[in-house]
Amino acid sequence: MPPPTKPQNTKPVTTDPSPPEHHFEGDYRPTAPTLFHPHAVDPKIRVEPLQVDFLHNLADALNTTLDLNTLMHRVADLVRAVIDYKIFAILLINDRSEDLRMRFQIGHSTEIERMRIKLGHGVVGQAALQRKSLLIEDVTKAENYIDANSNVRSELAVPLIIKNKVIGVLDLQSETIGYFTLEHQRLLELVASRMAIAVENARLYTRVSRQAQTLGVLNDISREITSILDPDDLLERIGALLKRVIDFQMFSILLWNERTQLFEHRFSSRFGERVNRERTIALGEGLIGTSAQLRQPILAPDVRKDTRYIEANPEVRSELAVPLVYKGEVIGVLDLEHTRVNYYNEDHQRTLSTLASQVAISIANARLYQRIHEEEQRMERDLEMARQVQLRLMPSRPPKLERAEIAAQFVAARSIGGDVYDYLDYGPGRTALAVGDVSGKAAPAALYAALVSGILRSLAPQHLSPAAMLAALNDQLQERKLDSQYVTMLMAVWDDSNQTLQIANAGSVQPLFVAANPDTTKPPSVRTIQAEGFPLGLFPNAEYEEFTLSTRPGDLIVFFSDGIVDAVNAVGDMFGDERLTKLLESRTAHPTARSTVDEILQAVSDFQSGTAHFDDETIVVLRVL
Repeated sequence: MPPPTKPQNTKPVTTDPSPPEHHFEGDYRPTAPTLFHPHAVDPKIRVEPLQVDFLHNLADALNTTLDLNTLMHRVADLVRAVIDYKIFAILLINDRSEDLRMRFQIGHSTEIERMRIKLGHGVVGQAALQRKSLLIEDVTKAENYIDANSNVRSELAVPLIIKNKVIGVLDLQSETIGYFTLEHQRLLELVASRMAIAVENARLYTRVSRQAQTLGVLNDISREITSILDPDDLLERIGALLKRVIDFQMFSILLWNERTQLFEHRFSSRFGERVNRERTIALGEGLIGTSAQLRQPILAPDVRKDTRYIEANPEVRSELAVPLVYKGEVIGVLDLEHTRVNYYNEDHQRTLSTLASQVAISIANARLYQRIHEEEQRMERDLEMARQVQLRLMPSRPPKLERAEIAAQFVAARSIGGDVYDYLDYGPGRTALAVGDVSGKAAPAALYAALVSGILRSLAPQHLSPAAMLAALNDQLQERKLDSQYVTMLMAVWDDSNQTLQIANAGSVQPLFVAANPDTTKPPSVRTIQAEGFPLGLFPNAEYEEFTLSTRPGDLIVFFSDGIVDAVNAVGDMFGDERLTKLLESRTAHPTARSTVDEILQAVSDFQSGTAHFDDETIVVLRVL
């Protein structure tokens, strides 16, 4: 529509500091009736029906959106309905740089849109600084005017003020001298007073939405980094994930080295590429060291003006350092750098500080996992060495006898175990067999088994009877007594000349005597050898009973540890003595000692059906030839 008729007595407003009669003090927020009720408007202003409609439309436009871009588009359209402008702009103040930046414009060139206008410069800068609207009829006569468009002749600039703070400027320009009127000025002031509130609400909504989105991203990041247990992978992933919330150019993670008492670069990236930075930083040195020393984030808008800054990259202008604190101790620092001044702000600081606590926990967990993994590897190596030593302590092959054969097998529940068996040379035709089970499992049991084996070997040259050997072994263990540590053992001496077996038992599983049936078509008979006694190492001065068995060709004596009969399957059933007895009774052929050992172990394995073994399994079988 054509512009309203300009009053003939209008004079340019240039440097008069006093506000005009229509100027609203404070934050330019007239009460609701003044803005929306036509009878409450300044009587000096002639209110047309179109203007009343405009005020109602303005209220609707401002109250129905929280999107800043939509809001500015609607205001531009509404203002055009009452002021036929060609050049329009909404400029907002950047809190970090404290200058005006164009957020919305119509009619300006791209170069002008990128301008940064300091407060007090140009008409818009003056309006923001003086906190009042400026109507310039002829810009060529205005002081401090910025000639960005040589065609412009008149300008109307109205500050956006809320809570006594200037947040921006509404600016209209025309190529006609004296184009804007006092009525335009008053109308734009009404627009600005309400728009400032709407802009602030939209900004607040945007910040809250961005914060909610950021928190969601931080939650996703926290979930992801807590699942990474390799320290190097974790640090690299942190750098990649951090890009989702802060668009940095240079990034470093420094970790504290307790040995050198220095912060060392563990991961660094520069413009998206990973780089190696060798320089170490002491506590209190530079922005990074100071942040760690103070245990507080440090935000340097311009590192050239910060005396604590130590130059590492000449192009760096702004820096943000946040300490990584875990259980009250600083374990490292997150450091962001950028080539632009004032790039990082308090929102970045809050975001990085929030993430830093989770990063510190993840790094500590990854370090702990690495130490545990390294310790496990070391223990695996030690256990493998212990296993080899334990296997060397056991006899590599059974003795050669004329009238008997012996076979044995040891299966550890873990890499090493507490079962022990041995053959002792008792002179021509005589061999002693020892089968023992140490209390406990794994390394402690294996070490005690090694002790028992060593004592047993040291007593062997005395050729003691089974009962005397157990008594002597018990005395030796009493001298080396360990709390809650003992060993059950069955001792037997085979005499090859008369095919007899002397047996004494110190708390071990009672062996089975499998008597061959002269009728080979019938199963053998199986009975338990009733030998009992106290375990070794528990009581001093223990005495043991001794039995002598006469054998015939084909007889078997089966010695075994409790790991055989106590084996459990998936449903919790035990293998038991009954199954073992039935297995031995079912063999009608002429079994060898070796085949008997293999069949028993296979039967136990089939019974367990892949269930983990919880106890060591040892079998020694003597077969009379």
